[in-house]
Amino acid sequence: MRGTFAYHRPSDLDGALELMDELGGQALPLAGGTDLMVEMREGKYRGYHLVDISRLPELKLLELQDGEIHLGAGLTFTEISGSELLRLHAPALVQAASQIGSLQIRNVATLGGNVVHCSPCADSVPGLLVQDARAILRSLGGTREVPLQEILVGPYKSGIQAGELLTCFCLRSASGMWGAFHKLARRSSLAIARLSLAVLTRQGEEGLSDVRIALGSGTPVPRRMVEAEEFLLGKAPREKDLWEAGRVLASKMVEVTGKRPSTVYKEKAAQGLLVQAMLPLVRHGN
Repeated sequence: MRGTFAYHRPSDLDGALELMDELGGQALPLAGGTDLMVEMREGKYRGYHLVDISRLPELKLLELQDGEIHLGAGLTFTEISGSELLRLHAPALVQAASQIGSLQIRNVATLGGNVVHCSPCADSVPGLLVQDARAILRSLGGTREVPLQEILVGPYKSGIQAGELLTCFCLRSASGMWGAFHKLARRSSLAIARLSLAVLTRQGEEGLSDVRIALGSGTPVPRRMVEAEEFLLGKAPREKDLWEAGRVLASKMVEVTGKRPSTVYKEKAAQGLLVQAMLPLVRHGN
């Protein structure tokens, strides 16, 4: 490993926040480290301080409280995908967690790390966005609660300030909703998503009473695709409706990103991904 680094392992969250405040922009929180270790081997962050937060119990929170899921940023994807509570209340997120990397990666990679890296193809983010996730940020100065979308400033650029730690996510429960996560990659496993999509729906008496769709990899940061949601809201969708919703989604994607050499492919792929994700609604009449 290139360069030299100071290593710190605080015993509790307060100690970690004190270190983060003292070290300022030179502090690098270390949880799973699956992205950070790669960047360090590439020669980045020489002279920085590693603050090991992987053993802090405060970051392992997982509970249902007043209709909301409280989800610690230090939970691994193995812990998320194996949670019966989350299967009931966060189905799209659980499906995404089970598809991230290899078993070895899922055993160490954390939800918070996947989010703060701000990769456009972060698999967990669409599943959080469809549940209106809020991020809890702690510092010595206090606690800040912001919508997850506000953290996603740009590709690999987060809105987390120096001295802050992402400690928890709060999600609206999706109990009783139908959820799905699909992604398109160069191969079926251990591949970065070219496109990803999370969907949550609720069936009303006359059609879909709630529709939430979030796209990953197709825009600079993952985002809710509100136009496609509004198109499907209130419909008992048929397959042709899904294709039209996919067209609406793809059109918005291109509006955000502009025309690129891959646009012709990605337009059709995004449309097809939405149809693939939601087709069980048509086939089973949910």
